[in-house]
Amino acid sequence: MSTAANCPSSHGPGKRKRRKTNVSLNWAALHFKASGVNQAFILGAGLGNRLRPLTGRLPKPLVPLFHQPLTAWTMEACARLGISRFAINTHHLPEAWDGFGEGKDVTLFHEPVLLETGGGLKNIERWIGNEPVLVHNGDIFSTMPLERLVAAHEASGLPVTLALRTHGTASHIALDPDGTRVIDIRETLGVAPGTHTFSGVYCVNPEFLEMIPAGEKISVIPAFLELAKAGKLGAIVLDEGVWLDLGDRESYLKAHRELNLADAIHPEAIIGTGAVVERSVVGPGAIIGEGAIVKDSVVWPGSEVSPGASLESCIVFSNVPADGSHKAGDL
Repeated sequence: MSTAANCPSSHGPGKRKRRKTNVSLNWAALHFKASGVNQAFILGAGLGNRLRPLTGRLPKPLVPLFHQPLTAWTMEACARLGISRFAINTHHLPEAWDGFGEGKDVTLFHEPVLLETGGGLKNIERWIGNEPVLVHNGDIFSTMPLERLVAAHEASGLPVTLALRTHGTASHIALDPDGTRVIDIRETLGVAPGTHTFSGVYCVNPEFLEMIPAGEKISVIPAFLELAKAGKLGAIVLDEGVWLDLGDRESYLKAHRELNLADAIHPEAIIGTGAVVERSVVGPGAIIGEGAIVKDSVVWPGSEVSPGASLESCIVFSNVPADGSHKAGDL
């Protein structure tokens, strides 16, 4: 892992730290597929306000999902395409990224001032070089067939290709009759109402960055709209696989209820005598005290539930042991 020289990491004052559990990206077990894209940019700089208070402890892309940071799952999905080179932009709690991706080709670009999606891309222009890059939102989990996105992007020759879903919470994207070009976003161009949801994953050719002004805080949407007007904003609908936005508390719990990515109770968790753990995920180094009851909850790595506590639909994430009786609490 490295930190970009032109955007040095800037850490705040020292704070009490939770016990860390090392995460090893098990790429040796993955089946790599060669593609024309070998680098990815993961958007990790958001504030994560919808997921507070959890994001008061960690940036949203580092929040654990089945015992490892969400971004680790994203990198594994990219690695299956043959992607081995990663850039991640940071802003909130940058020190939490220390050591992440150790031994892998990961470059962190710290943004003292948030640059948004367009500014963040422009900021890594030199890192991108002359090759296409896959861009992936940092707050989603997906098993979409990204190889189809890459293939569609390569075949089209367009500057940008978006991965879309037919069903989602925000159907803002309008497509042409062939379903391969975006013709409007949020009806901004007055062309057509939206029918599809943007997945937060897309492929970009380097020339697209010429449309983004340097040194500005700006979204990619204005440049997307310019491409749409010119008939040059590509799209592919990927309804196969799982796609979850983990942006808020309920979606975070839902992901742990519906996915089966690893053993629910990590082998390194400690479960006390007489404790009951049902429909819950308990991370490595976590401690469930004697006689505690934990139902439909997530206990982060290194966190603790006190003996005799009773928790339902809770997220235990802090350094302080969770005691007493709680329902739908963040502890």
